[in-house]
Amino acid sequence: MKIVDDNSAEPRCPLCGRPLGTENIDRHHLVPKTFKGRAQFPIHKICHRKIHSVFTERELFKTYHSWEALQAHEEIRVFIDWVARKPPEFYTSTATTNAKKRR
Repeated sequence: MKIVDDNSAEPRCPLCGRPLGTENIDRHHLVPKTFKGRAQFPIHKICHRKIHSVFTERELFKTYHSWEALQAHEEIRVFIDWVARKPPEFYTSTATTNAKKRR
């Protein structure tokens, strides 16, 4: 078994767990800026867009302000399972879900 030194390990996306790489990287506020969130985290652009296509700012503030809460949501879980097979630099546009459009 190979042991990986966490200090030398490649940074990973906190949502999907894939290596971040150097292309198509955004920053995500777990607590939205509109609710005074300051901490930012590097994340794949496609993962960031998916989060904002599913949730409103208020939902992110009230319920989905941790990586664990985001990952537990069914639509995000399905997305993570799909994107896990893509290379780190992969990006495609993300459509807003119908559930969010109705809110």
